[in-house]
Amino acid sequence: MPASPSSRAWGLAGLSAAAAGAVGTAVGLTRAREARVTDRYADERFDLLRSDRGSVVAADDGVPLSVREVGPRDAPLTVVFVHGFCNRMAAWHFQRIALERTWGDRIRMVFYDHRGHGQSGPAPSETCTIAQLARDLDAVLRAMVPTGPVVLVGHSMGGMTVLSYAGQHPETSGPRVVGFGLISTAAGGLSEVGLGRSLESPAIDAFRAVSRRVPGMVQGGRGATRRLIAPLLRAASYGDRKVSRSVVRFTDEMINDTPLSTLVDFLQALEDHDESAALPAMTDVPALVLCGDGDILTPFRNSVSLAEQLPLAELLRVPGAGHMVQLEQPEVVSEAIDRLVTRAVEAMSTEPAMKERATGVLRAIADRRRHGELWPALGGRTRRR
Repeated sequence: MPASPSSRAWGLAGLSAAAAGAVGTAVGLTRAREARVTDRYADERFDLLRSDRGSVVAADDGVPLSVREVGPRDAPLTVVFVHGFCNRMAAWHFQRIALERTWGDRIRMVFYDHRGHGQSGPAPSETCTIAQLARDLDAVLRAMVPTGPVVLVGHSMGGMTVLSYAGQHPETSGPRVVGFGLISTAAGGLSEVGLGRSLESPAIDAFRAVSRRVPGMVQGGRGATRRLIAPLLRAASYGDRKVSRSVVRFTDEMINDTPLSTLVDFLQALEDHDESAALPAMTDVPALVLCGDGDILTPFRNSVSLAEQLPLAELLRVPGAGHMVQLEQPEVVSEAIDRLVTRAVEAMSTEPAMKERATGVLRAIADRRRHGELWPALGGRTRRR
């Protein structure tokens, strides 16, 4: 029996829909392939640190802090990395790879998660302060690096933690801490600019009030809360719209994995902190102060203020980069930390107590200079002080 005109029409419509679907699928696959080609980190494993040596350090109040380390425990120098707000230690992924490739077993690297972040234990609300994070850093140093010189490198809230540690332990600057890396951070003043201004809105003010008075309501509305705060953090993370999609997804994952209570409880601490009193203790130590000029959370002018008070600081502005500069411009940040480590080792060589430790590393530095392997591209604007 011949098909009716209506059934033939439906059949043609079905074929057209199928063809359109096939074309759509093909276009989607093509776009996915194109994205993969243009995304230099499409195949990147951002969980590399999980395969490094792991341990747990108990903070002074008992909160377990997750720690990873790379390199020999008897290395001449240890670099300790301190991550930022709503991040975890994996935020240093690219620097971990680059510095191991550059320095091998001549340095040791230690990474850890702040309380309330990553694999570390929950942070009781009253302990969500920068001063407590500095005490946690001290606990990590006592457990993981009880002796020997260290370079402290902190990003964002991690930089504030490093500053607070220097203020709590001024006697360590020089004899113990031989270098400070302060990346996308500030000594204070965030209530008027940067983070404080970004968080100025009636909705967020109401959210803060509810979170303090009726915390259960906030926990019950986790989705709404994240929709309120998380977009601010995401929008501020990167300055270049062409940044790797894989890197953006990784950043989103870190933000989404951060417990809501951590996000809420640390906000006020970030706005209120003032570690400017720590700076006089740091003036005789090599330092790196680095920030993207597209950073709206900790604007570059905060870095300028920091560097002006640290005579041995290198100030580096990374054009166009946002707050997550170590992921957006990893080579620039890794090379800057490389320079800081080099300067720290050279400073160690002038101290009788550290000279022997520095000798082997100095030979490696001399070899790299001879072969033109030091810092092939700055990628930013540098000022040596």
